Amino acid sequence: MMNNFPYETMQGRQDALERLDLRIYWGNYEIRVIRFHLTSFPPGKIVSFHKHAEFEFHFIPRGKGTVILVDEPYALQEGMFYLTGPEVLHYQEADPEESMDELCLHVDIRDLSQVPDSGQSPRPYADPWEAAEAHDCIEKLRTLPLKPVMDTYRAMPFFLEAFNASQQKYLGLYTTIKNCIIQILLRAVRAYEPEPREAELPSRDMKAYRYQLALEYIHANSSGEVVLEDVADKLHISSRQLQRIIKDQGGGRSFSEILEDFRLQEVCRQLVETRWSIEKIAVQGGFSSGSYLHTVFRKRYGYTPSEYRRKNAKV
Repeated sequence: MMNNFPYETMQGRQDALERLDLRIYWGNYEIRVIRFHLTSFPPGKIVSFHKHAEFEFHFIPRGKGTVILVDEPYALQEGMFYLTGPEVLHYQEADPEESMDELCLHVDIRDLSQVPDSGQSPRPYADPWEAAEAHDCIEKLRTLPLKPVMDTYRAMPFFLEAFNASQQKYLGLYTTIKNCIIQILLRAVRAYEPEPREAELPSRDMKAYRYQLALEYIHANSSGEVVLEDVADKLHISSRQLQRIIKDQGGGRSFSEILEDFRLQEVCRQLVETRWSIEKIAVQGGFSSGSYLHTVFRKRYGYTPSEYRRKNAKV
């Protein structure tokens, strides 16, 4: 039934996405969107042999028909997808008794790493992991078999998501459309994979990562009461595990020494930048009293807070 066709809303403004000058950057590639629409073939409609200079993604959300890719005919049915790369000759025909709808995406893909740098404008930064995935996907697009397959990984809904973003004009619509286009490319490639591959993701040195998070938390809260157990709880690890991490990553320093370092850094800053009393600076910096700060400061630096202020004060 027409009312159950999820892409019906796209028929009212078939050129909505094509009105946008879309140039998106993915890894080291510039992807220029040329066509991005839903088109309908009435029963028996023929599009004679033709070719394009760009990639054309064809998805069949409804109906059936035939496609000839170079010289090989294939039956098309709802849920299928095929790709025609640059200069691939193809012919399309709707079933004689049933119309056929097609979601089309035409993109021109340029490898920026192969373009000489003119130095006139900075190139977009390419995250190494994203660049590797983009390269893998684009290289596979260039060698996909010339035959239709089922849209196993559901690329089609991303046409509708991109269209809705363009119409609703909500915050982040460009990023939404960009991500939709990338998802269409990725899912098209995956549809031809004989079996799922194990993907790699960037991984962390968890000890170094947890140590850095611990430092950030201690620093942010150093003026208050900070105990080892609180920090471990924030990291969802045991106190003993955190102690081992700090000892391993912190050059042998203990938790209390790290906390004291942060507090003394703040004290030094306040001594230089303010006229506050030593007592106020001590309490603000997490020390119990001015006399205790005096003892710790002299032990660490060899002179008193007042002497440090006289040597370095800016106000």
